[in-house]
Amino acid sequence: MSFLSHLECSRCHQTHDADRLQNLCACGGPLLVRYDLKAAARAVRPANLAGRVSSLWRYRELLPLRDDKNLITLGEGMTPLFPLPRLGASVGLPDLWLKDEGLNPTASFKARGAATGVSRAKELGVTALAMPTNGNAGGAWASYGARAGISVTLVMPTDAPAMSVLEATAVGAHAYMVRGQITDAGAIVGRSAKAHGWFEAATLKEPYRIEGKKTMGYEIAEQLGWSLPDVILYPTGGGVGIIGIYKALLEMRELGWLPDNVRLPKLVAVQAEGCQPIVKAFREGKDVSEKWENASTVAQGIRVPKALGDFLVLQAVRETGGTCVAVSDADTLWGLEQISRQEGAFICPEGAALVGAARQLLREGWLDAGQRVLLLNTGAGIKYPDVMTPKLPILELNATL
Repeated sequence: MSFLSHLECSRCHQTHDADRLQNLCACGGPLLVRYDLKAAARAVRPANLAGRVSSLWRYRELLPLRDDKNLITLGEGMTPLFPLPRLGASVGLPDLWLKDEGLNPTASFKARGAATGVSRAKELGVTALAMPTNGNAGGAWASYGARAGISVTLVMPTDAPAMSVLEATAVGAHAYMVRGQITDAGAIVGRSAKAHGWFEAATLKEPYRIEGKKTMGYEIAEQLGWSLPDVILYPTGGGVGIIGIYKALLEMRELGWLPDNVRLPKLVAVQAEGCQPIVKAFREGKDVSEKWENASTVAQGIRVPKALGDFLVLQAVRETGGTCVAVSDADTLWGLEQISRQEGAFICPEGAALVGAARQLLREGWLDAGQRVLLLNTGAGIKYPDVMTPKLPILELNATL
């Protein structure tokens, strides 16, 4: 059912066997999954999707699993996409939309990458895997690993969101904490995976996480009737989401699933002022970023001092005519309050940063009020109870309001 062909290095373009368990290319580049898109185009068209399962697996031919007996799912994908009329009017973007990944099984977009990554790991014989995480990815991979019967070991910073820590341990992950950043956690995982023979499933160190996340791009096109927004804003830490969406756009264009005259949306990578290595590289015209020292932000999911796939994020942004922008924590919290109160969408801080970014880009003249602008929220606000801490008045038992 899958038109999986091979793996290709994103740096040196060497091809690799897709049916052998692999991490990075010998040159250190992340491996990308390639398909026989000509054969896929002959076999499946958008009209064939009608009536299929309402999950990311509706795009089965363009996902890397060989045999359905290895498919691990909790119903991930096909998250809602809807307009934000009140918020849009207030910020000056009347055609503002939200795709809400917080409604995935593990309450974040990380469920997508975990579904395809764990399914393929099972298919290739993995029994134990390890990864560093800022929170949501760990909870997702632990959940899907439990469903697959695969042992999962996680290392996360000591200030990782409490709900993600609880989620990971509740489903049986072997979880550890480190007084440092996710890059420090990654170094521990790398040494430990080698020592114990675990498969290292860190961001872009295995090829299949990105395949689940690319389905956000397929869904956006399908949900908009095979049209596309003018601009997509995406919170960027490791960058797999924005890389995946761009991969989906290129695949759909080659498949002939998009009208010939459609323009690809401009992709915008949004980072925090306290951790903006990709923004800095973009502004300086560089192809890779430098490690951001003393990274700090309320949006912990985008607190990634140095992303392995930074060059792929920069490529996606530049090739679509997009941009990179950094948002202050104050603007992130403002955005969280505005979208929650005006639209009833209690999203994660990473997604809320997009609201502040959209306002900023409109004020700078980069965005136009006539454009269709899509914010891609990556998780549910309820997973971050410490970000907003309301203090409610306590009433006496005989009180009247």
